[in-house]
Amino acid sequence: MKTINNSNYIDGLKSGIPIAMGYFAVSFTLGIAAKKVGITAAQATIMSITNSTSAGEFAAISAIAAGTSYFELAVMQFVINLRYMLMSCSLSQKIDRSFPIIHRFIMGFGITDEIFGVSVSRKGKLNPYFTYGAMSLAIPAWAMGTMLGVIMGTVLPGNVVSALSVALYGMFIAIIIPPARENKVLAGLVAVSMVVSLLFSKLPFVKSISAGTKVIVLTVIIAGIAAVLFPVEEDDTDAA
Repeated sequence: MKTINNSNYIDGLKSGIPIAMGYFAVSFTLGIAAKKVGITAAQATIMSITNSTSAGEFAAISAIAAGTSYFELAVMQFVINLRYMLMSCSLSQKIDRSFPIIHRFIMGFGITDEIFGVSVSRKGKLNPYFTYGAMSLAIPAWAMGTMLGVIMGTVLPGNVVSALSVALYGMFIAIIIPPARENKVLAGLVAVSMVVSLLFSKLPFVKSISAGTKVIVLTVIIAGIAAVLFPVEEDDTDAA
């Protein structure tokens, strides 16, 4: 079992390399934003280690700059990051059941959009050590990028900083394209999700809804319809 865990951890490290590179680039811009509102490098680093979410941290920085109360900040973070509850529920159905429940708590701490993407696309049952491997590179890279952004971000030209911000989107596309190419249903769902998400950002009655709530609504609706129209047989194969 130890050999299997080590093998999965190494696979997770390999999958975590592009995620870490993208996180480092994006968190660098986060560090620049943090410095502008008076947050120190140490404070920004701690924030990134304990709150690995770009949308949540950018919103928190804006709220801090505006003097928002702790209660309002907590509610804001809950709404923005609510989608991670859905991701965690999804992964909980995929985890190899031979592992103790403590692994679910550890994985829950490190779930991000990209780590969820590589974990959920893993064939068969999910060995938690695969996710740990991805987390081991991604989370430190996120915190390191934030710290360096505070320390030396203002030295870089503005066009370089803007270019760094695009890296994460390219990396996320690289995660979803391979499984979509193998599964026509999944490819169709990705396309539909993109179109509906665009509509939600443009239509007058829904564009004012927070990003986190939009993700929750779209995920429940699209995933629910897909589950009814294209049910997937449960795979009881143990992780290898």
